[in-house]
Amino acid sequence: MSRAEHPSRRTVLAAAVGAVVVSGAGPAAADSATGAEPADPDRGQAPTPTVEYHAWTAYDDWCRGTAHGTRAVPGTRPGLAIATALGAVAYADPHTGRTSNWEYATWTSPVHTLSVPATEAVASWNAHTPAGTWLQVELRGTYSDGTDTPWYVMGRWAAGDQDIRRTSVDDQKDGRSAVWTDTFAIDDPTTGLRLASYRLRLTLYREPGTGLTPTVWRLGAMGSDVPDRFTVPASTPGLAQELVVPRYSQEIHTGQYPEYDNGGEAWCSPTSSQMIIEYWGGRLTPEQLAWVDPSYADPQVDNAARFTYDYQYQGCGNWPFNAAYAATYPDLQGVVTRLRSLTDLETLIAAGIPAITSQSFLSSELTGAGYGTAGHLMTVIGFTAAGDVIANDPNSPGDPAVRRVYRRREFENIWLRTKRYNASGKLSSGTGGVCYLYFPARPTARQRAALAAVGVR
Repeated sequence: MSRAEHPSRRTVLAAAVGAVVVSGAGPAAADSATGAEPADPDRGQAPTPTVEYHAWTAYDDWCRGTAHGTRAVPGTRPGLAIATALGAVAYADPHTGRTSNWEYATWTSPVHTLSVPATEAVASWNAHTPAGTWLQVELRGTYSDGTDTPWYVMGRWAAGDQDIRRTSVDDQKDGRSAVWTDTFAIDDPTTGLRLASYRLRLTLYREPGTGLTPTVWRLGAMGSDVPDRFTVPASTPGLAQELVVPRYSQEIHTGQYPEYDNGGEAWCSPTSSQMIIEYWGGRLTPEQLAWVDPSYADPQVDNAARFTYDYQYQGCGNWPFNAAYAATYPDLQGVVTRLRSLTDLETLIAAGIPAITSQSFLSSELTGAGYGTAGHLMTVIGFTAAGDVIANDPNSPGDPAVRRVYRRREFENIWLRTKRYNASGKLSSGTGGVCYLYFPARPTARQRAALAAVGVR
Protein backbone atom coordinates (compact mmCIF):
# COMPACT_ATOMS: atom_id res chain seq x y z
CA MET A 1 0.00 0.00 0.00
CA SER A 2 1.55 3.31 -1.04
CA ARG A 3 1.53 6.42 1.11
CA ALA A 4 -0.68 8.09 -1.47
CA GLU A 5 -3.43 5.67 -0.44
CA HIS A 6 -3.09 6.33 3.26
CA PRO A 7 -5.99 7.73 5.24
CA SER A 8 -5.35 10.40 7.85
CA ARG A 9 -2.61 9.54 10.35
CA ARG A 10 -5.34 9.80 12.99
CA THR A 11 -6.31 6.19 12.24
CA VAL A 12 -3.01 5.08 13.72
CA LEU A 13 -1.89 7.52 16.37
CA ALA A 14 -5.21 8.49 17.92
CA ALA A 15 -6.65 4.99 17.84
CA ALA A 16 -7.89 3.79 21.20
CA VAL A 17 -5.65 1.27 22.91
CA GLY A 18 -6.49 -2.22 21.71
CA ALA A 19 -7.87 -1.03 18.37
CA VAL A 20 -7.18 -3.10 15.27
CA VAL A 21 -6.23 -1.36 12.03
CA VAL A 22 -6.82 -2.83 8.62
CA SER A 23 -4.32 -0.67 6.73
CA GLY A 24 -1.28 1.32 7.80
CA ALA A 25 -1.33 5.09 8.10
CA GLY A 26 1.63 6.01 10.27
CA PRO A 27 4.80 7.87 9.42
CA ALA A 28 7.62 5.88 7.85
CA ALA A 29 5.39 3.29 6.21
CA ALA A 30 6.61 2.33 2.75
CA ASP A 31 5.72 0.05 -0.13
CA SER A 32 8.36 -2.65 0.06
CA ALA A 33 8.99 -4.91 3.03
CA THR A 34 12.65 -5.54 2.52
CA GLY A 35 13.64 -5.37 6.18
CA ALA A 36 16.73 -3.34 5.18
CA GLU A 37 19.07 -2.66 8.08
CA PRO A 38 21.69 0.04 8.65
CA ALA A 39 25.30 -0.95 8.07
CA ASP A 40 26.97 -2.85 10.91
CA PRO A 41 29.43 -0.56 12.72
CA ASP A 42 31.34 -3.62 13.94
CA ARG A 43 32.37 -4.22 10.33
CA GLY A 44 34.16 -0.88 10.21
CA GLN A 45 31.43 0.92 8.27
CA ALA A 46 29.45 3.70 9.94
CA PRO A 47 25.66 3.36 9.81
CA THR A 48 24.06 5.40 7.04
CA PRO A 49 22.44 8.51 8.54
CA THR A 50 18.66 8.33 8.32
CA VAL A 51 17.48 11.40 10.27
CA GLU A 52 18.34 15.09 10.39
CA TYR A 53 16.74 17.71 12.62
CA HIS A 54 17.48 21.38 11.87
CA ALA A 55 16.13 24.48 13.60
CA TRP A 56 16.31 28.26 13.62
CA THR A 57 16.59 29.56 17.19
CA ALA A 58 19.31 32.24 17.41
CA TYR A 59 19.06 35.98 16.82
CA ASP A 60 21.32 35.63 13.76
CA ASP A 61 19.03 32.87 12.45
CA TRP A 62 16.04 35.20 12.52
CA CYS A 63 18.08 37.98 10.88
CA ARG A 64 19.15 35.70 8.02
CA GLY A 65 15.62 34.84 6.93
CA THR A 66 13.48 36.89 4.55
CA ALA A 67 11.29 39.18 6.64
CA HIS A 68 8.15 40.89 5.42
CA GLY A 69 6.80 42.87 8.35
CA THR A 70 8.56 40.81 11.03
CA ARG A 71 11.55 41.61 13.21
CA ALA A 72 14.13 39.61 15.11
CA VAL A 73 13.86 40.03 18.88
CA PRO A 74 17.14 39.86 20.86
CA GLY A 75 17.52 38.61 24.41
CA THR A 76 18.21 35.46 26.38
CA ARG A 77 15.58 33.72 24.26
CA PRO A 78 15.76 35.33 20.80
CA GLY A 79 12.65 35.21 18.70
CA LEU A 80 10.61 36.56 15.84
CA ALA A 81 7.68 39.00 16.18
CA ILE A 82 5.51 41.32 14.10
CA ALA A 83 7.09 44.72 13.46
CA THR A 84 4.67 46.29 10.97
CA ALA A 85 1.76 44.37 9.53
CA LEU A 86 1.71 43.97 5.76
CA GLY A 87 -2.04 44.24 5.61
CA ALA A 88 -5.11 42.28 6.63
CA VAL A 89 -6.67 39.05 5.40
CA ALA A 90 -9.92 37.26 6.12
CA TYR A 91 -9.69 33.80 7.65
CA ALA A 92 -12.75 31.56 7.51
CA ASP A 93 -12.29 29.16 10.40
CA PRO A 94 -13.69 25.81 9.23
CA HIS A 95 -14.20 24.65 12.82
CA THR A 96 -16.14 27.64 14.18
CA GLY A 97 -17.85 28.87 11.01
CA ARG A 98 -16.61 32.40 11.78
CA THR A 99 -14.77 34.63 9.33
CA SER A 100 -12.51 37.25 10.90
CA ASN A 101 -9.97 39.75 9.65
CA TRP A 102 -6.37 39.47 10.82
CA GLU A 103 -3.31 41.61 10.29
CA TYR A 104 -0.29 39.55 9.25
CA ALA A 105 3.45 39.52 8.64
CA THR A 106 5.73 36.78 7.31
CA TRP A 107 9.21 35.32 7.67
CA THR A 108 10.74 32.73 5.34
CA SER A 109 13.76 30.72 6.35
CA PRO A 110 16.84 30.32 4.19
CA VAL A 111 16.89 27.13 2.12
CA HIS A 112 18.12 24.22 4.20
CA THR A 113 19.75 21.39 2.25
CA LEU A 114 19.16 18.08 3.97
CA SER A 115 22.17 15.96 4.77
CA VAL A 116 19.68 13.08 4.61
CA PRO A 117 17.50 13.42 1.48
CA ALA A 118 14.15 12.60 3.01
CA THR A 119 11.04 10.58 2.39
CA GLU A 120 9.33 12.37 5.30
CA ALA A 121 9.52 15.66 7.17
CA VAL A 122 7.82 16.92 10.32
CA ALA A 123 7.98 20.61 11.32
CA SER A 124 7.75 21.75 14.93
CA TRP A 125 7.83 25.14 16.63
CA ASN A 126 7.84 26.90 20.01
CA ALA A 127 5.96 30.16 20.38
CA HIS A 128 4.00 32.52 22.61
CA THR A 129 0.61 33.46 21.16
CA PRO A 130 -1.27 35.82 23.48
CA ALA A 131 -5.03 36.11 23.07
CA GLY A 132 -5.76 37.85 19.79
CA THR A 133 -2.86 36.21 17.92
CA TRP A 134 -2.00 32.97 16.11
CA LEU A 135 0.43 31.60 13.54
CA GLN A 136 0.74 29.37 10.51
CA VAL A 137 3.73 27.19 9.57
CA GLU A 138 4.32 26.13 5.96
CA LEU A 139 6.95 24.02 4.21
CA ARG A 140 8.08 24.19 0.61
CA GLY A 141 10.64 21.70 -0.58
CA THR A 142 12.77 20.93 -3.58
CA TYR A 143 12.75 17.35 -4.80
CA SER A 144 15.88 15.45 -5.72
CA ASP A 145 14.97 15.98 -9.41
CA GLY A 146 15.18 19.75 -8.97
CA THR A 147 11.45 20.52 -9.03
CA ASP A 148 9.54 22.10 -6.16
CA THR A 149 6.67 21.09 -3.93
CA PRO A 150 3.79 23.47 -3.30
CA TRP A 151 3.73 25.47 -0.10
CA TYR A 152 2.25 22.92 2.32
CA VAL A 153 0.52 24.06 5.52
CA MET A 154 2.06 22.12 8.40
CA GLY A 155 -0.19 23.65 11.05
CA ARG A 156 -2.35 26.60 12.08
CA TRP A 157 -1.76 27.05 15.76
CA ALA A 158 -2.57 29.09 18.83
CA ALA A 159 -1.90 28.23 22.45
CA GLY A 160 -5.52 29.04 23.31
CA ASP A 161 -8.77 28.27 21.55
CA GLN A 162 -10.66 31.54 21.90
CA ASP A 163 -9.58 33.08 18.56
CA ILE A 164 -9.14 30.19 16.12
CA ARG A 165 -9.27 26.44 16.43
CA ARG A 166 -5.77 24.98 16.04
CA THR A 167 -5.80 22.70 13.05
CA SER A 168 -3.94 20.60 10.56
CA VAL A 169 -5.01 20.84 6.91
CA ASP A 170 -6.11 17.80 4.91
CA ASP A 171 -6.05 17.14 1.17
CA GLN A 172 -2.67 18.72 0.42
CA LYS A 173 -0.84 16.87 -2.35
CA ASP A 174 0.80 17.34 -5.74
CA GLY A 175 0.81 13.78 -7.08
CA ARG A 176 4.29 13.04 -5.73
CA SER A 177 3.99 13.98 -2.06
CA ALA A 178 1.30 14.77 0.45
CA VAL A 179 0.80 15.97 4.01
CA TRP A 180 -0.75 13.43 6.39
CA THR A 181 -1.91 15.54 9.35
CA ASP A 182 1.53 16.74 10.52
CA THR A 183 3.85 14.71 8.28
CA PHE A 184 5.11 15.53 4.78
CA ALA A 185 5.64 12.24 2.92
CA ILE A 186 6.87 11.19 -0.51
CA ASP A 187 4.10 9.15 -2.12
CA ASP A 188 6.29 6.33 -3.45
CA PRO A 189 9.83 6.17 -2.03
CA THR A 190 10.67 3.16 -4.24
CA THR A 191 10.96 5.56 -7.21
CA GLY A 192 14.02 7.11 -5.55
CA LEU A 193 12.39 10.55 -5.31
CA ARG A 194 13.40 12.40 -2.16
CA LEU A 195 13.03 15.79 -0.50
CA ALA A 196 16.47 17.36 -1.03
CA SER A 197 15.93 20.73 0.67
CA TYR A 198 13.21 22.88 2.17
CA ARG A 199 12.23 26.30 3.42
CA LEU A 200 9.81 27.03 6.24
CA ARG A 201 7.52 30.04 6.21
CA LEU A 202 5.94 31.61 9.27
CA THR A 203 2.88 33.82 9.01
CA LEU A 204 2.11 35.70 12.22
CA TYR A 205 -1.42 37.03 12.76
CA ARG A 206 -2.97 39.52 15.17
CA GLU A 207 -6.21 41.40 15.69
CA PRO A 208 -6.25 44.50 13.47
CA GLY A 209 -5.34 47.78 15.09
CA THR A 210 -3.57 46.24 18.07
CA GLY A 211 0.08 46.06 19.03
CA LEU A 212 -0.21 42.36 19.81
CA THR A 213 2.20 39.85 18.35
CA PRO A 214 3.05 36.18 18.52
CA THR A 215 6.69 35.53 19.37
CA VAL A 216 8.37 32.45 17.88
CA TRP A 217 11.51 31.12 19.61
CA ARG A 218 12.16 27.91 17.71
CA LEU A 219 11.21 26.73 14.24
CA GLY A 220 12.59 23.55 12.76
CA ALA A 221 11.94 20.33 10.93
CA MET A 222 13.02 16.72 11.07
CA GLY A 223 13.73 15.09 7.72
CA SER A 224 14.19 11.33 7.57
CA ASP A 225 14.71 8.40 5.25
CA VAL A 226 14.29 5.45 7.59
CA PRO A 227 14.64 2.15 5.71
CA ASP A 228 11.76 -0.32 5.48
CA ARG A 229 12.21 -2.84 8.27
CA PHE A 230 10.27 -5.29 10.38
CA THR A 231 13.18 -5.67 12.79
CA VAL A 232 16.06 -3.43 13.85
CA PRO A 233 19.55 -4.19 15.12
CA ALA A 234 19.72 -4.77 18.86
CA SER A 235 21.60 -2.16 20.87
CA THR A 236 23.85 -3.04 23.79
CA PRO A 237 22.71 -1.92 27.27
CA GLY A 238 24.87 0.87 28.62
CA LEU A 239 23.01 2.64 31.42
CA ALA A 240 21.21 1.80 34.66
CA GLN A 241 19.39 4.95 35.78
CA GLU A 242 15.84 6.07 36.50
CA LEU A 243 14.47 9.59 36.53
CA VAL A 244 11.74 10.60 38.95
CA VAL A 245 8.92 11.64 36.63
CA PRO A 246 5.29 12.24 37.72
CA ARG A 247 2.92 9.38 36.90
CA TYR A 248 -0.42 10.07 35.25
CA SER A 249 -2.96 7.61 33.89
CA GLN A 250 -5.08 8.49 30.87
CA GLU A 251 -7.59 5.82 31.84
CA ILE A 252 -8.91 7.64 34.92
CA HIS A 253 -10.10 10.34 32.49
CA THR A 254 -12.24 8.00 30.40
CA GLY A 255 -15.49 9.76 29.52
CA GLN A 256 -14.27 13.21 30.51
CA TYR A 257 -14.70 15.98 27.92
CA PRO A 258 -15.64 13.72 25.00
CA GLU A 259 -15.43 16.73 22.66
CA TYR A 260 -11.65 16.19 22.83
CA ASP A 261 -11.36 12.84 21.05
CA ASN A 262 -13.94 10.99 23.14
CA GLY A 263 -12.21 11.54 26.46
CA GLY A 264 -9.24 10.17 28.33
CA GLU A 265 -9.01 6.73 26.78
CA ALA A 266 -7.42 8.36 23.72
CA TRP A 267 -5.25 10.86 25.65
CA CYS A 268 -1.92 9.02 25.67
CA SER A 269 -0.10 11.89 23.97
CA PRO A 270 -1.18 14.81 26.20
CA THR A 271 -0.92 12.61 29.31
CA SER A 272 2.66 11.74 28.41
CA SER A 273 3.37 15.39 27.64
CA GLN A 274 2.05 16.49 31.01
CA MET A 275 4.26 14.01 32.85
CA ILE A 276 7.43 15.47 31.36
CA ILE A 277 6.25 19.07 31.60
CA GLU A 278 5.82 18.61 35.35
CA TYR A 279 9.13 16.78 35.61
CA TRP A 280 10.69 20.05 34.45
CA GLY A 281 8.65 22.03 36.98
CA GLY A 282 5.78 23.17 34.76
CA ARG A 283 2.69 23.95 36.80
CA LEU A 284 -0.75 25.41 36.12
CA THR A 285 -2.50 27.85 38.40
CA PRO A 286 -5.92 27.21 39.93
CA GLU A 287 -7.25 29.92 37.62
CA GLN A 288 -5.96 28.09 34.55
CA LEU A 289 -7.62 24.89 35.74
CA ALA A 290 -10.88 26.49 36.85
CA TRP A 291 -12.68 25.29 33.70
CA VAL A 292 -12.14 21.61 34.66
CA ASP A 293 -14.81 19.83 36.73
CA PRO A 294 -13.45 20.01 40.30
CA SER A 295 -14.40 16.37 40.90
CA TYR A 296 -11.83 15.20 38.33
CA ALA A 297 -8.44 14.01 39.52
CA ASP A 298 -5.33 15.32 37.73
CA PRO A 299 -7.14 18.20 36.01
CA GLN A 300 -3.89 19.22 34.32
CA VAL A 301 -4.27 16.19 32.04
CA ASP A 302 -7.68 17.44 30.92
CA ASN A 303 -6.06 20.80 30.27
CA ALA A 304 -3.31 19.20 28.17
CA ALA A 305 -5.91 17.34 26.09
CA ARG A 306 -7.87 20.52 25.41
CA PHE A 307 -4.83 22.54 24.39
CA THR A 308 -3.19 19.91 22.19
CA TYR A 309 -6.43 19.03 20.38
CA ASP A 310 -6.31 19.29 16.59
CA TYR A 311 -9.79 20.10 15.33
CA GLN A 312 -9.21 18.63 11.86
CA TYR A 313 -7.44 15.49 13.03
CA GLN A 314 -10.03 15.27 15.79
CA GLY A 315 -7.48 14.05 18.26
CA CYS A 316 -4.79 15.03 20.73
CA GLY A 317 -1.98 13.12 18.99
CA ASN A 318 -0.73 15.80 16.60
CA TRP A 319 3.02 15.60 17.25
CA PRO A 320 4.00 19.28 16.71
CA PHE A 321 0.97 20.49 18.64
CA ASN A 322 2.16 18.53 21.67
CA ALA A 323 5.67 19.97 21.41
CA ALA A 324 4.26 23.48 21.00
CA TYR A 325 2.01 22.97 24.03
CA ALA A 326 4.99 21.97 26.17
CA ALA A 327 6.79 25.14 25.13
CA THR A 328 3.90 27.31 26.39
CA TYR A 329 5.21 26.57 29.88
CA PRO A 330 7.88 29.00 31.05
CA ASP A 331 11.45 28.11 30.12
CA LEU A 332 10.62 24.91 28.22
CA GLN A 333 11.36 23.87 24.65
CA GLY A 334 9.86 21.03 22.65
CA VAL A 335 10.82 19.32 19.39
CA VAL A 336 9.68 16.36 17.32
CA THR A 337 12.40 14.15 15.89
CA ARG A 338 13.38 10.53 15.35
CA LEU A 339 16.07 8.67 17.28
CA ARG A 340 18.26 5.81 16.08
CA SER A 341 18.25 3.37 18.98
CA LEU A 342 17.82 2.92 22.70
CA THR A 343 21.44 4.05 22.98
CA ASP A 344 20.22 7.54 22.02
CA LEU A 345 17.62 7.35 24.77
CA GLU A 346 20.31 6.27 27.24
CA THR A 347 22.35 9.33 26.29
CA LEU A 348 19.38 11.56 27.07
CA ILE A 349 18.42 9.80 30.31
CA ALA A 350 22.02 10.07 31.55
CA ALA A 351 21.72 13.85 31.15
CA GLY A 352 18.37 13.91 32.98
CA ILE A 353 16.18 14.23 29.87
CA PRO A 354 13.18 11.83 29.63
CA ALA A 355 11.53 11.27 26.26
CA ILE A 356 8.15 10.41 24.76
CA THR A 357 8.13 7.59 22.22
CA SER A 358 5.48 6.57 19.69
CA GLN A 359 4.88 2.91 18.88
CA SER A 360 2.27 0.37 17.76
CA PHE A 361 2.19 -3.33 18.58
CA LEU A 362 0.21 -6.48 19.22
CA SER A 363 -0.31 -7.50 22.83
CA SER A 364 2.00 -10.48 22.21
CA GLU A 365 4.83 -8.17 21.09
CA LEU A 366 5.33 -6.27 24.35
CA THR A 367 5.46 -8.51 27.40
CA GLY A 368 3.66 -7.05 30.38
CA ALA A 369 1.70 -4.40 28.51
CA GLY A 370 -1.53 -6.38 28.55
CA TYR A 371 -2.90 -4.64 25.47
CA GLY A 372 -2.26 -4.08 21.80
CA THR A 373 -2.50 -0.75 20.04
CA ALA A 374 -2.57 0.84 16.60
CA GLY A 375 -0.65 3.79 18.02
CA HIS A 376 0.40 4.79 21.52
CA LEU A 377 2.64 7.30 23.27
CA MET A 378 4.52 6.60 26.49
CA THR A 379 7.30 8.24 28.49
CA VAL A 380 10.72 6.60 28.81
CA ILE A 381 12.19 7.49 32.19
CA GLY A 382 15.11 5.09 32.58
CA PHE A 383 16.75 1.69 32.25
CA THR A 384 17.22 -1.22 34.63
CA ALA A 385 20.58 -2.81 35.39
CA ALA A 386 19.73 -5.43 32.74
CA GLY A 387 19.08 -2.69 30.19
CA ASP A 388 15.31 -3.05 30.12
CA VAL A 389 13.18 0.03 29.52
CA ILE A 390 11.44 1.79 32.41
CA ALA A 391 8.43 3.62 31.04
CA ASN A 392 5.60 5.66 32.46
CA ASP A 393 2.80 4.10 30.42
CA PRO A 394 -0.37 6.20 30.58
CA ASN A 395 -2.48 3.20 29.53
CA SER A 396 -2.74 2.05 33.14
CA PRO A 397 -5.72 1.70 35.46
CA GLY A 398 -4.48 4.40 37.83
CA ASP A 399 -1.53 6.65 38.55
CA PRO A 400 0.34 4.20 40.84
CA ALA A 401 0.32 1.55 38.09
CA VAL A 402 1.83 3.81 35.42
CA ARG A 403 5.46 2.77 35.98
CA ARG A 404 6.26 -0.29 33.85
CA VAL A 405 9.38 -2.25 32.92
CA TYR A 406 9.45 -3.52 29.34
CA ARG A 407 11.95 -5.91 27.77
CA ARG A 408 14.62 -3.98 25.94
CA ARG A 409 14.61 -5.98 22.73
CA GLU A 410 10.83 -5.92 22.39
CA PHE A 411 10.52 -2.21 23.13
CA GLU A 412 13.32 -1.19 20.79
CA ASN A 413 11.87 -3.16 17.91
CA ILE A 414 8.27 -1.97 18.16
CA TRP A 415 9.43 1.64 18.44
CA LEU A 416 12.02 1.72 15.64
CA ARG A 417 10.47 -0.53 12.99
CA THR A 418 8.53 0.87 10.05
CA LYS A 419 6.69 -2.31 9.08
CA ARG A 420 4.55 -4.72 11.07
CA TYR A 421 1.54 -6.99 10.78
CA ASN A 422 -1.59 -6.02 12.66
CA ALA A 423 -4.01 -8.29 14.50
CA SER A 424 -5.79 -9.11 11.23
CA GLY A 425 -2.52 -10.20 9.64
CA LYS A 426 -2.51 -7.18 7.32
CA LEU A 427 0.63 -5.19 6.56
CA SER A 428 0.71 -2.03 8.65
CA SER A 429 3.23 0.60 9.65
CA GLY A 430 5.41 1.72 12.53
CA THR A 431 6.72 5.15 13.41
CA GLY A 432 10.42 4.52 12.81
CA GLY A 433 11.62 5.98 16.11
CA VAL A 434 9.46 9.08 16.49
CA CYS A 435 10.14 10.92 19.72
CA TYR A 436 9.07 14.13 21.49
CA LEU A 437 11.86 15.83 23.43
CA TYR A 438 11.08 18.51 26.01
CA PHE A 439 13.99 20.28 27.71
CA PRO A 440 14.91 23.61 29.34
CA ALA A 441 15.15 26.81 27.33
CA ARG A 442 18.64 27.17 28.80
CA PRO A 443 19.96 23.62 29.09
CA THR A 444 23.07 22.80 31.06
CA ALA A 445 26.31 21.98 29.26
CA ARG A 446 25.68 18.28 29.84
CA GLN A 447 22.13 18.53 28.53
CA ARG A 448 23.31 20.45 25.46
CA ALA A 449 25.89 17.77 24.75
CA ALA A 450 23.31 15.00 25.06
CA LEU A 451 20.86 16.79 22.79
CA ALA A 452 23.58 17.46 20.23
CA ALA A 453 24.53 13.78 20.31
CA VAL A 454 21.00 12.92 19.14
CA GLY A 455 20.95 15.71 16.55
CA VAL A 456 19.04 18.44 18.41
CA ARG A 457 20.56 21.91 18.81
